[in-house]
Parts: sequence; structure tokens; C-alpha cells
Amino acid sequence: MRKRKFSRDFKLAVLNEIDSGKPMAEVCRQHSLAANLVTRWRREYQQNPKDAFAGNGNLWKMEARNAELERTIGELYLENSILKKANKRLQEFVADQKKI
Repeated sequence: MRKRKFSRDFKLAVLNEIDSGKPMAEVCRQHSLAANLVTRWRREYQQNPKDAFAGNGNLWKMEARNAELERTIGELYLENSILKKANKRLQEFVADQKKI
């Protein structure tokens, strides 16, 4: 199962719902969240409201993109190598056929 990621705005909206008087259980059911997750969000926000839920921004996206491009380069390198070998064997085969 993939780990869900929540934006800062979503987390703040959930915390605002709870602060407005809605029961935590109801909010958790409504958004399909675990109560301990929301409790952790609340604690993080209370400890440092300014920097809570900062995350890494686009850093993860760039790293994932780089990894994807490196995989593509590797695949293309392998494919190129296979095609060169096949071309070499084909040329040898054609040369042998001309001798006969």
C-alpha cells in the first residue's frame, strides 16, 4: 500500500475542523485518517506553528526525476550495446554469405 502524502493546507484544514468543535473521531472518519496521525499533526503545530509541516518542497520531486532519468539512460545504454552487437554479427554473417 502506498503511503499517502498530505499537503500543509490539508493538515491545517483538518486541525481547524477539530478546533472548531467537531469531534476528532468524526473528522478522522470523514477524511479516512488515523487518530494518532492527527494527534501528531496537532502536537507538531502546537510546538512550532510557523515551521510545522514545512516538508522538503520540490526536493523529492527533483530526486525522483533524476533517478528516473538515470534509469532511462541505463536502459538506452543497454539497448544500444545490444544493437551494436547484433549489427556486428549481422555484418559478419553477410560477409560470410558473400564468400560462399
